[in-house]
Amino acid sequence: MTDALSGALWLVRHGFAVFPVDHPGGDRCAGIGRGHDAAACVDRGKHPCVPFTRAHTLDEDQVRRTFGDRLRNVGVAIGAVNGPAEQQLLVVDSDRPGALEDAAGAFGSRHTPTMRVTTAKGYHDYYWAPASLHLGNGLGALRGKFDGDVRGPRGYVIGPGSVHASGIMYELVDPEQPPEPAPAWLLTALQAPAVPPSPRRPAGAPAREGGGALVGLVRAVLNARQGNRNSCLYWAACRAFEQAVQSQLDPRAVAGALVNAATHAGLTEAEARTTIASAYRSAGGPR
Repeated sequence: MTDALSGALWLVRHGFAVFPVDHPGGDRCAGIGRGHDAAACVDRGKHPCVPFTRAHTLDEDQVRRTFGDRLRNVGVAIGAVNGPAEQQLLVVDSDRPGALEDAAGAFGSRHTPTMRVTTAKGYHDYYWAPASLHLGNGLGALRGKFDGDVRGPRGYVIGPGSVHASGIMYELVDPEQPPEPAPAWLLTALQAPAVPPSPRRPAGAPAREGGGALVGLVRAVLNARQGNRNSCLYWAACRAFEQAVQSQLDPRAVAGALVNAATHAGLTEAEARTTIASAYRSAGGPR
């Protein structure tokens, strides 16, 4: 695949919904989005040119019109892709070669070869995950053990045939290799909240209560249903910060645990941090 058009056509023929993304060869960034300053953009080649959660396509004629007469990279709308048994798509984005293999080893397993796209720094590994799982963009127990990110239904990745700002092309390692079912170790790790331990207390200091309550609030955020996630996060954060004041827990540890749970549930990190900051102020935290 030598360009975004050929990459996009391969993707839609294999069931992957695509959309146009800024190309680093253009005079200025063609990306859109709230707060995005296209004229000042220096992170070229990655910003969607359309609202990708709804403006994606599987139509080859639309692909030819979109990518055939303009300079664009191709994006894959992860949430718009379904597997052969209605599974959801999960893409693991490694920041270096071997990062996913090392993470698998850290959990006592081996990497499962699957559809893989080379990137400027590492790989995109495509997996099918059960549709019943609530997977977001959070790393769960992978945090600190994996150099990279995970992209779930609310995310996107740059597809093969695209060009990185460095000039490196995104390429399929093996066009005949489809996504494989996500291995159990990976799904287990992604569903495990990375709850920071309570701060260590000096010898002789009274025991601090509240750690158990925090775990329960994290669990509530993890289990929140779509449409109720922000309100559940706000409620949980208010209760957590109130408990933190009473039990002398570190508010930063509380916020970190809730951000991780919220991104795992499907919110973006920016959404989660905004909601948590509002709850912190409501609970009496310094402004």
